[in-house]
Amino acid sequence: MQALDYISKDIKPIRLIDNVKKVKLLFEQVTFTHLPVINKNIFCGSIARNDIEFIGKTDRKIEELRKYLKPLYILENVNWFEVLQTFANNNCNLLPVLNMQKKYVGYYELNDFITIFNGTPFLHEEGVILTISKGINDYSFSEISQIVETNNATLFGAFVSKIEDETATITLKLSPHDINNTMLSFRRYGYLILSETHEDKYLDNLKDRSDYLEKYLNI
Repeated sequence: MQALDYISKDIKPIRLIDNVKKVKLLFEQVTFTHLPVINKNIFCGSIARNDIEFIGKTDRKIEELRKYLKPLYILENVNWFEVLQTFANNNCNLLPVLNMQKKYVGYYELNDFITIFNGTPFLHEEGVILTISKGINDYSFSEISQIVETNNATLFGAFVSKIEDETATITLKLSPHDINNTMLSFRRYGYLILSETHEDKYLDNLKDRSDYLEKYLNI
């Protein structure tokens, strides 16, 4: 699946010689957070809806507002997941696409890439979601894959969903199987299980032992 297949050119980019009034009118017609700005097909930056809204003098040229232009773009040779990540990191729903010479070739829309993601095995296939955590310097995706495969399961997808206090939280999508053995394996490798499933017998056993010990001490 090529990200290039989703390049759009329906909306013409803003030019440096355009005025604020024209840009405001364009933003009123679309729902995008940003729009690309070019000069003779050379990308100059992206201008945000929030920035242009508060400019009162509508006859000012965009060239006078270069300080508002952000280096928000993506190159045409990246994969679709990197595109989706760039959308998330910049909290935007339009990304200008440039070639290797930094010339503007079109743009990506966020909704198109959400549709792609929704069609991946990570979301589409029936399976089990497992969330684990480990030190950011201690985990590896090759180790995670090995643990999953040795428990006769398939790893549909994995991503780091959070990093905090030198600890990485990793969310996994696994094929349906005996998840209890997989969780035991992860614990043996030093991973903390953050998910709660009805099949997690390890925690149940710990609770049973704790209840038994408490009962024994109270005799």
